Amino acid sequence: MSFVRLGLLTLVTMVCFSGNSVLCRLALRQTSIDAASFTTVRLISGALMLAILVLCRRRLRGSVIVATGRHPASGGNWISALSLFAYAASLSFSYAGIATGMGALLLFGAVQATMILTGLWHGERLLPRQLGGLALASVGIVAILSPGLDAPPLGSALLMLVSGVSWGVYSLRGRGAADPLGDTAGNFLRAALISVLLSAAFLGRQQFDGLGLLYAVLSGAVTSGLGYAVWYSVLPKLTRTRAAVVQLSVPVLAALAGALFVHESISWGFVLTASAVLGGIAMVVYGARNAS
Repeated sequence: MSFVRLGLLTLVTMVCFSGNSVLCRLALRQTSIDAASFTTVRLISGALMLAILVLCRRRLRGSVIVATGRHPASGGNWISALSLFAYAASLSFSYAGIATGMGALLLFGAVQATMILTGLWHGERLLPRQLGGLALASVGIVAILSPGLDAPPLGSALLMLVSGVSWGVYSLRGRGAADPLGDTAGNFLRAALISVLLSAAFLGRQQFDGLGLLYAVLSGAVTSGLGYAVWYSVLPKLTRTRAAVVQLSVPVLAALAGALFVHESISWGFVLTASAVLGGIAMVVYGARNAS
């Protein structure tokens, strides 16, 4: 894969990741669809798209389901699926009350914090520069949650942190998977089944909206299903450091898209807290690279 193609595909993936935040925020702010229905439609659409991609891949490789004895979405497991469901559901309910860029910043910060703290739990050691970066990022998160003019609703912010931790757990469980696309397809299918129970629990409050449903389908099939497929194609070509660093762009892209499509303002408070969180994470990531 050429450097230019790798760069373009990586950019497409980051746009897809930020697009999930934008589509969710658009649906829950500008349409009448409820968060539970958005979650269910998104996960079902993602499961269908990923199952189609797995089937197409097997046909291109000359394999058939009869020969392998496996369903195209038979990978994954229920624990990972529960983590995926918790991520998607918390994201949807959180974006009912939090701005696009701020939500993506909290989500990304929680994902990276989960991975860093898990590494520390398993005996990894941080250099002084990395400890400084972790402290800086923590200060940024605390500043976001502190009462102030730019502070998001505490409930929405905490839900977004839960979403980020859940995605971090899901990512850690999938690290080193032999077939990440197949496992993701299976996990999406299981998560979609769980989300049906969520919709049933909110049956009396369901609100369907044509545009909202369209946003949910696009979030599931395009920015999730196709986005993850592209990401898995470029991930083996990236070092762990580069893979972590390029994801620093997601909250920035989400904030810009929120300003463009959702007409949300970007305050100086957001710029400062985002700089602290993303800069701190970058210090931890680069410190790990320099230590290796």
